Amino acid sequence: MRSAHTLGRRTFVTAVAAAVALGAAGCSPAAQQQSQSSASTGAPVTVTVRLWDEQVQKAYDASFAEFTKQNPNITVKTVLVPWADYFTKLRTDVSGGNADDIFMMNGSYLQPYVTSGALMEIGSDFDAEKGEWVPAAVEQYTRDGKLWGVPQLTDGGIAVYYNKKLLDDAGITPEQLSGLTWAPGGGSDDTLLPILKKLTVDSSGKRGDESGFNGAKPKQWGYSAAQDLQGIYYNFIGSNGGQFQDDTGKFVFSSAESTAAFQYIVDLINKYKVSPAASNTNDNGDFTKNQFLQGKIALFQSGVYNLKNVSDGAEFEWGIAPLPAGPKGAVSVVNSVIVSGNAKSKNPDATKKVLQWMGSAEGATFIGSTGAAMPAVTSAQSAFTDYWKSKNVDPSQFAKQGGMPAISAPAGENYGAAFSAWKPTFNEIFLGRTPVADGLKKAEAAANKAAAS
Repeated sequence: MRSAHTLGRRTFVTAVAAAVALGAAGCSPAAQQQSQSSASTGAPVTVTVRLWDEQVQKAYDASFAEFTKQNPNITVKTVLVPWADYFTKLRTDVSGGNADDIFMMNGSYLQPYVTSGALMEIGSDFDAEKGEWVPAAVEQYTRDGKLWGVPQLTDGGIAVYYNKKLLDDAGITPEQLSGLTWAPGGGSDDTLLPILKKLTVDSSGKRGDESGFNGAKPKQWGYSAAQDLQGIYYNFIGSNGGQFQDDTGKFVFSSAESTAAFQYIVDLINKYKVSPAASNTNDNGDFTKNQFLQGKIALFQSGVYNLKNVSDGAEFEWGIAPLPAGPKGAVSVVNSVIVSGNAKSKNPDATKKVLQWMGSAEGATFIGSTGAAMPAVTSAQSAFTDYWKSKNVDPSQFAKQGGMPAISAPAGENYGAAFSAWKPTFNEIFLGRTPVADGLKKAEAAANKAAAS
């Protein structure tokens, strides 16, 4: 039996890929008025919805089947585009006028689509649904007083999945994972590192805290430290009192506080060998998740967005523990996902009707009731909790963390371009080839230059 011991997604995503640069992809109000939807005439129409998550797609398909029962003239079809190619393809399709009627949107990529007029405004036609939407999600996707999508999924905070057997083998109880702390440079205030060492085992059976341990020949790792924006380094930065971006959107991750946080993560990988080598994780955002599911990582730090993956994929007893706290406490990043309407949809009325359904309690309940994700429609969240309760899993740790202090989620019109600019240097930092302080200064300058372009 699987358990979820709680003591106390993306969905944001684990990484941001290519830069987003849109041309004049939007259409004028006059053009929108000329594009009449068949929804008002009763003629059959098809509305397409583009997604990047296969688990969520199944829930949407069930939701849209019910929608069509209530609206027989509108068929809704989901289109799955893998995350790795999602925003590259979306940029191309929107610019070329070939995008789907509705598409899932992440906050890091929103602004260029707003600026180019590519999205439908979520205005007064949605007043009946807006009262049910998570306020933080509405705030995140509002620009100049206008909302540019319907909130769908919310992550809450980050927590730690654990493998009960690997804990037992090391003589560690789930209760010991509550209240763990990390400290820059280690020392007596650091209770996380000793646990991670004990949970790490080399090929000869030596643990990370034993004499003769050879971290170059790992059998299992204690932790999932990696170049994971949402799951790892934003949280360490926040819990040390640092920022990744300031209030203006400028990148400030080379501060003393942020540098100390990155140094701690890099040391977990390269000095103490309690996490996989960056050569495995730098360009594979799923590596730590997959290793956890294969029983090779004891503690996997991630969000609610991986709850269904863990439940479906783990063949061992597992649970959920709180996020380790730094000098400023357990500070997490919280993010939500929306669906945006295509301003150039050939069926704007039908598209709006589908968006209203997706933002309603009835429509969003399908997402929660499958356990695929936490709905950003508050009255549908009980369905999510009920689903996991039936599986003997308590996901409340994510919500508890989500209610604690948070570091701001990624933002900015050119965040994607900035990511592409800093990524090569981050790769070298995590590989241990570039000193952390020097590398962060170089990466920060490149990021701000790209963001200003």
